Formats: sequence, C-alpha cells, structure tokens
Amino acid sequence: MSNLDRVMHNCGTGRRQGVERKRFSRAALVVAVVTFLAWTAAVPVAPAQNLGDAQARIGRHLQAGEFGPALALARAIPQPAARDPMLAAIAQAQAQAGARGAALATLGSVQNDHLRTSALDRMSSSYANAAVGPRATAGTAGAAGGGTMADFDSLIDLITSTISPQSWDTVGGPGAVDSFPGGVYVDTSGLMRRARLGGTATDLNLLRENALSVDDNRDVRRASMLRKVSLTRLEKYVQFRAALGQGPAEEMKNLAGLHKIQYVFLYPDSRDIVIAGPAGAWAADEEGRSRNVASGEPVLQLDDFVVLLRNAREQGGKFTCSITPRRENLAATQAYLNESAKTPLKLGQRESWLIKIRNLMGKQDITVEGLDPQTRVARVIVEADYRMKLVGMGLEDGVLGVTSYLDSVPIPEGGVASPMSVLRWWFTMNYQALRATPGREAFELHGPGVQVLSENEMLTQLGERIHTGTSDELNEQFAHRFTKHFAQLAAKYPIYADLRNVFDLAIVAALLEAEDVPNRLDWPAIHFAQAARYRVARGPAPTEVETVIHHRLIGQKHIVAGVSGGVSADASQYVQKAAIVIDNYGALQAGHTMSGPGDLPDGVWWWD
Repeated sequence: MSNLDRVMHNCGTGRRQGVERKRFSRAALVVAVVTFLAWTAAVPVAPAQNLGDAQARIGRHLQAGEFGPALALARAIPQPAARDPMLAAIAQAQAQAGARGAALATLGSVQNDHLRTSALDRMSSSYANAAVGPRATAGTAGAAGGGTMADFDSLIDLITSTISPQSWDTVGGPGAVDSFPGGVYVDTSGLMRRARLGGTATDLNLLRENALSVDDNRDVRRASMLRKVSLTRLEKYVQFRAALGQGPAEEMKNLAGLHKIQYVFLYPDSRDIVIAGPAGAWAADEEGRSRNVASGEPVLQLDDFVVLLRNAREQGGKFTCSITPRRENLAATQAYLNESAKTPLKLGQRESWLIKIRNLMGKQDITVEGLDPQTRVARVIVEADYRMKLVGMGLEDGVLGVTSYLDSVPIPEGGVASPMSVLRWWFTMNYQALRATPGREAFELHGPGVQVLSENEMLTQLGERIHTGTSDELNEQFAHRFTKHFAQLAAKYPIYADLRNVFDLAIVAALLEAEDVPNRLDWPAIHFAQAARYRVARGPAPTEVETVIHHRLIGQKHIVAGVSGGVSADASQYVQKAAIVIDNYGALQAGHTMSGPGDLPDGVWWWD
C-alpha cells in the first residue's frame, strides 16, 4: 500500500486509538484529498541542520500554511525549551487559520505552562474580538466569484475502487466515506474528523471522547478499585475548555468518580501528579451532593481541590470554622436559669420554660478563616460541625455505640443536677504517618482522617466562656465514641464523609507544597492557582445558626447543656519530612511503577 493509500484508507476508516470510525463530508472531500496530497509531498521532512535552520524552515512553512511539515520539524527539536515556543507559534497560526481544535491539540504538547497559558490567552482574546466584530456575509463568494459543484459520487467511487478496494463498508470492510452537513478538519496527527461551524462542539466532543477511551475502559462511570487522575493533565484540559468558553465537564468536576484518595504518585519524566483511589458511577442525592451509586460515599470535587490548593499556597494548609454562642445571650440565659431554679416548675410550665431558654440563647455566630466562606469547602466544614453537635445533644440519632452527651449524664439518688454546662467539641484531622517511597515519588495516606476533640468551658455570670483546657469524663467519652465510630456515622450522614474528603484533599495540597512538587515537576498550576482564571462555584456564606442546646429531665432535676466548637485543620503537621515514614518494603514502589500513565492519547487525564 502506498503512502497515499495509507492516508486515504485511514481517512476513510477514521480509526485511531480504538475510537469508532468517523464519516466525512462529501463537500469537503476534494479539499481533504488536495490537503493530503500536499502533506505527503512534504513528508518525510529532512532533519534540520541546527536550531536556527529549524526555526527558519518552520517559519516558511507557517507562511505557506503548511502546518504538518512545521509540526514535524518542531517535534524533532529535542530540547523542550526550544521546542515549546515553536509549537506555540504553530498553534497560534492554526488558530488564526480557523483550526481551533488543531491549535489546542498542538498546545497539548507544550510542556511550559506559562507559554501554553500565554498562547491560550492570545487565542481567547482573538476569538473574543472576532465575536464582537462585523459579521461576515453569509454565502459570500471567493475571489474567483464562486464555483461549481464537483461530482462527489464519482470521486468517492474512484477512491473506494482504487485504494484498498476490499476494505470499504460497501464490501463489508470497516472503511467509509459518507456525507453529512458541517464539513471536516484535519487534526495535528493528520486524522480527519467531523467539524461543525465554529468548531466548539467538535473540540469539546473530541476531548471528552479521548478522556473516555483508554485501553479497554471507555466508561468513566465504570467501577474501579484504583483509578488514577493526573492533576497536571486535568488542569491542561480544563484550561483548554476555558479557552473554548466552556466550564469543566461533569467527569472533571467529579474527579472521574474518585470517592477516596489512597495514593499520590509523582512521575517527573511525564510531569504527571497523580491522585489514586476507588472510583465509579455517581449520582446527585436529594441534597445535590454527588455520591457513588454503589457505596453512597460522596465523590471528590475539583472545586474543593482548587480551593484547598490555594489554601495550601497562601495559608500553609490551615483553615478553621467556629460556631460560637453570643456573650450577651449566654449571660441572659445564665441569669434566667439562676432565677428559675429558686422556684420549682409547676405542672404545664416545662414547655414554656424550654422555649424561654432557647429564645434567650438565640443564634450562634459562624466564622470561617483561611477559606472563602462562600465556597463549598467552607459550607461542608460548617455543616459537618453543626450536625455533629446535633448528634452530641441527642437532636439527631447517632449509631450503635454513640450515645448523646445528655443521655450519658447520671444523677445520683438525691443528687443535684449540675448547672448549665457549655461544652466544646470540634473536628480536626486524624491521620497516621504518611508513607513514602525512598525516592519520595509515591505517598500513601493512612488513617480515618477525622476525629472529634472536646473541652469543658466555664461560664461566668457575665456570659464569658473560659477555656479550661480539660474535658470531663462524659464530654471526652462522647468525643472518643464519635471518633471510634466515625465510619458508621459517615455512612449514615454523608456530610461527615464529605468532611473526610476535604481533609484528604487538604493533605494532598499541603503535601505538594511541602515536597516542592510544583518546582520538581515544573507545574505552576497557573489555571488552578489564580482565581481570575478558574472560578470556583460560590454561594451564600453561612454567618449564623440556631443555638444547639438541649434539656434533660431526670427525677424532676433539669440538666441544660449548650455546645460550641468548630473545625480546626492544619495539614502542614502531617506532611513535614520528619512526619513521613519511608516504606522500604517495596510494595508502594511497585504500585507507583504499575500505575504510570504510559503513552496516553491526547485528551486523556484519567486511567484505570
């Protein structure tokens, strides 16, 4: 089979990396044939004698609109620092010629993130300017004043009868040439694909198609024991979608269905930073939370990672939220309890007494530090803290082994109920030592991720809360039981598993900073790190909430307890070099070797 035979046969079959065949427009077939003839006449390209020679020849090819030979010369340049500017220039020329998808594919080979981002900015700017400029007149003829229709049926008959005749679908083969509206374009590898006006839909479909096609796994929703997601590749393709005026695809927002992070793998040769863990199909629950359809666990969110990556860079991996009673309300409640204790409650007064206490306590203030309070991460940590306090006060059911604080308070026979208590419970991180390979190119997360700590606070007559630094037995008991049964509680209330996901992502982000990974792998994360480029979803910030306070009556004795606390996260303490244990057994190293990206097709950012 001749070179032309191979080109035209591949054109007809549309086969590439196992992707299903494509059908092409008759109206563009003549142009495609001429393009391929010109391309094959220029290939093979003679190697350049030196860098200056290559740059000059690439420039001449671009002036002539010969992108294929220019790409062949650019990709033959061995030094990335010299190759990347040439590829960026070619991409710019492709974009100006209207081959936007080909331009994005070319930029996919540019390793320098700053150069790629600059080229994308110029492309986006030029398209934005074109969008607001004068509209071209539909049906305007070319310089020759128009043309006549070609005999496409005769041309197709000629191709199918002379180029590998037994391979076309008319005789049972896989190849096909067919017509449909919209035209075609040729990507940087020479593969002809369907194009629609503007190119946007095609470009996005190609990215999605490739992302769903690697080895024999074509479905991102298929269950996987260990799915790998390359953060560097993901950022690149999210950036490409942004250049097309599109947000991340659904599988990008849900990090390819990951619902837990077990490993972080680094591959310096390919510049891949990979998070890995179990994954599978997801669906939104009644609260709008994406959850794995098999386990019910919440799915990791791209927005959350971006927020926590910025937090690691700007705040060192530290963030907090607090739910705090108001001082004046505590003072008023304390005074009322002292006064009402002088006179036993009469029959029928209990309900009004409780309403009075709740009204006096009023609302508690919510504060978030280290995070934008309007982000989903902030809402997750606030909700998790509030719901934990509801369980602790017996206002939401726990699980077997987790008793509410009030239900565990005993009153001895003839004893007196304790005065109003202000308890403090808060979530914090709970990881065992991270493990790493000797070369620190693979890391493994260990531990449940989340724990509850406790403290008793003294309450003065003025409503001041005094930290004691200690916790009584019952208070500490609740915190210990909640931590011990965290997995069961997280299965019952997904918000706690969502909090664990936030902590996992915070550990990953802090680890990347502590290990100087952005410099080691030359990943500035320009698109993710800058709020002006990647805009996370934002909603109303929670600022106040009804006080969590409850009452228990035992033998005519009243126990009233209120609770404060929050979330206090500091990922930096877990990623210090001294805190990471080196794994010398080889299992982690073997997992790193087996999980590498290999030779992935363009557009692929996850694999199993």
